[in-house]
Amino acid sequence: MKLFPFLLIIFLATLTLAQEHPAVTAQPNTVFVGADGRFEANPDTALVQFNISAQEETSRAAYDRASKAAEQVRQILRANGIEPKTAEIGYFSIQPVYDYKTPKRKLVAYRVNANVSLKLKDFSKIAPIVQQLSESDVTENQSINYTLEDMEAAKTRAVEDAYRRARESAAALARAGGRTLGELSYASVDTFENIRVVSPLQARAMPMRMEAAAPAPTEEFTPQSVVVTAHVNAMFTLR
Repeated sequence: MKLFPFLLIIFLATLTLAQEHPAVTAQPNTVFVGADGRFEANPDTALVQFNISAQEETSRAAYDRASKAAEQVRQILRANGIEPKTAEIGYFSIQPVYDYKTPKRKLVAYRVNANVSLKLKDFSKIAPIVQQLSESDVTENQSINYTLEDMEAAKTRAVEDAYRRARESAAALARAGGRTLGELSYASVDTFENIRVVSPLQARAMPMRMEAAAPAPTEEFTPQSVVVTAHVNAMFTLR
């Protein structure tokens, strides 16, 4: 009775390995190698994300309050030389809020949520914008992430590095066997970006005003480099 689950586990493990490493049929007079490549660069884009939220007893009141909060955000952006249209809204929702303390739920309010993303090339604007958004007390869950605008170009550089390493390994193996490395006959590529867990920057308006003279949390720190890695499997002919 326990044989079937055991065989199923073996099958799933084999399937997983097959997905991670493509099966390549060995060919005469060929060499198959794999190598990792890496490309690292300073970020050129900062992604600032935050939520605009409002809760009131009626949906109309919640909508109006969220509209006023959005206008404050637009004023902050204009004050820092940024056109509001450069900011993007990821989602917008109006949801009822219920009280579940009693067996029969009771409608107590309506809540409006909107997610806003802003890409900045000028990193010097990050601190004043984040501080002013916090002081205005109209946004929640602020976060900052640094990235590259042209990520595809970075992936290409990582693939080139991985292929160079793979070819060097294949050439070394060919020389060790008294052969000469020939042309590329097969290749597969996987690329990976470093995934960062971004913690929301939550701050209350009062402490921010009290510490107005203090440097911003990101002041004088260098943004973390963006790292893209690639893995190349390659088969070359041997002469």
